[in-house]
Amino acid sequence: MTHEQPKHTVSVSAFVMNEKGEVLLLRTHWRSDTWEMPGGNVEVGEPLDVAIYREFLEETGIVIRPLGITGVYYNATKHVLSVVFKAEYVSGEIKIQPEEIQEARYVELNESNIDQYITRPNQKSRTLDAMSAKCFIPYETWEVSPTFNLLSRLYNE
Repeated sequence: MTHEQPKHTVSVSAFVMNEKGEVLLLRTHWRSDTWEMPGGNVEVGEPLDVAIYREFLEETGIVIRPLGITGVYYNATKHVLSVVFKAEYVSGEIKIQPEEIQEARYVELNESNIDQYITRPNQKSRTLDAMSAKCFIPYETWEVSPTFNLLSRLYNE
């Protein structure tokens, strides 16, 4: 019997609010039926906090600072592990890449109107979890060769 190496994709997304408490959501061309948190796939060898910073900037033009993880989700059909961060706005104005993103904007989002925006149940549960998160799961990035070197740590302060 031969052993097959597992093949999984890791994706990241971030929940970011502006000073009015509105959430930044977007619609992509390939999932235009729903709004969702900005994010995308992690590149090989890329730390998750670096990936969400890069993906968020690429999709929205907004610079963020990841604060912590609000949830981890797995799509068993497509073998995608999704990690959701809560992050804070640092700088920038919304500027989308029209070939990938249809629209991005801040939305006043709550439990009573979420279905108007987020139509896919997996995206809805991630967003609701991020909205209600009171604390975060710690996240660390390490280099372990030749010695142990902590590159970054996100945790509740």
